[in-house]
Amino acid sequence: MSNKISIGILGLGTVGSGIIHILENHKKELIAKTGVADVEIRKVLVRDLEKNRDGNLDSDMLTLNAEDVLEDPEIDLVIEVMGGIDEAKQHMEKALKNKKHIVTANKDLIALHGDELLEIAAANHCELLYEASVAGGIPILRSLTEGLASDRITKMMGIVNGTTNYMLSKMTREGLNYEEALQQAQDQGFAESDPTADVEGLDAARKMVILARLGFSASVQLDDVYLRGMSTVTAEDIAFGQQLGYTLKLIGLASRSDEGVEVSVEPVFIPEEHPLSAVHDEYNAVYVYGEAVGETMFYGPGAGALPTATAVVSDVVSVIRQVRLGTGKAQVAPTINEETVLKEPEDIYAKYYVRAHVHDVAGAFKRLTSVFTSNNVSFEKLIQQPLDSQDLAEVVMVTHETNRAIFEKIMDDMAGLDVVKAIKSRYRVEGGESDVPEQRDLAFV
Repeated sequence: MSNKISIGILGLGTVGSGIIHILENHKKELIAKTGVADVEIRKVLVRDLEKNRDGNLDSDMLTLNAEDVLEDPEIDLVIEVMGGIDEAKQHMEKALKNKKHIVTANKDLIALHGDELLEIAAANHCELLYEASVAGGIPILRSLTEGLASDRITKMMGIVNGTTNYMLSKMTREGLNYEEALQQAQDQGFAESDPTADVEGLDAARKMVILARLGFSASVQLDDVYLRGMSTVTAEDIAFGQQLGYTLKLIGLASRSDEGVEVSVEPVFIPEEHPLSAVHDEYNAVYVYGEAVGETMFYGPGAGALPTATAVVSDVVSVIRQVRLGTGKAQVAPTINEETVLKEPEDIYAKYYVRAHVHDVAGAFKRLTSVFTSNNVSFEKLIQQPLDSQDLAEVVMVTHETNRAIFEKIMDDMAGLDVVKAIKSRYRVEGGESDVPEQRDLAFV
């Protein structure tokens, strides 16, 4: 790498445009921070040469041919923001084999093929950084690999999808139903026309895979994530949760203990006083538990052109510094423990919220509660109120801690009771003091 850094960019969408904006408008700062003579954009791969674009990009810099970026010997570093998996993977492999460093924001690709690409990067003495793949402008990956490198991380819990957090914020504060909140998110540009990856939790699951691998050096795959989306969340449950002192969020969780590793994404009730309950709209936050540091939270914009672009360009600065100064790798890939053990349902403890419609007849509540007491599970909070019709009562329960295996058995037993018309919803409850493993002291009454 010479004293002038030449960059090729794959993709010129929202994030790509933000990257070019920062590289062009913050050039003096970048040169000062890296010590190079110049940082230039040499080639940009686009899908349409005729499209009107903001900025001062020379048309000669645009190309429809990826080889103009991947095979150009003058290009030192490739920024991949084209998205997708298969084509992006092929381009990144070729760039690495051509000794080009890579910075990417592609969470889907890193979650599915990150280990393989890191091996190719190491074999070719190249950098592969991906800070922007998890939480936009929040430097969570760098914090895990550098700032918290000396600690043993035991748990990471956070809001890592801006679309769903925007929707749940609207449902909580304005009383909107799911369809209304989704429409607003789409109107504001926070949700795609097909929001499936966001609302069904897949986007968040891919980010949690990346966090678990880095935070725990764990061999975690996407199929290992316990996944529930938010498309069945109702305004009624959010309102009941507020009555009980909880806020509903789509939470990504990764934890480890002597029993193994758990990774999940699902709607979770958290206490209103928990810091994550105050994270609203499109913002993201990750709450990290370390054995030495205790509890820390990283908060900021999780998406958007400039926040994401900032994370990408920060990785670019790290690569340039490392290569120019020869001080070692900018980010050391963790040694993945291939013998990672996933927790069994019997080892996963939590409180649970359950809402059911129960026939309002003598002895019904006793039969319902007997299902819990026979499994040695008691209630922490309880609401019972009549429904307007059909001689039904609405019963809302929050249990004390139990493991997932016992809870699933309770749900099966409840569904088999003739006094239970329907189990309307069920959600995990997190964020209390007993969530810290060493503080767990189960007492059943």
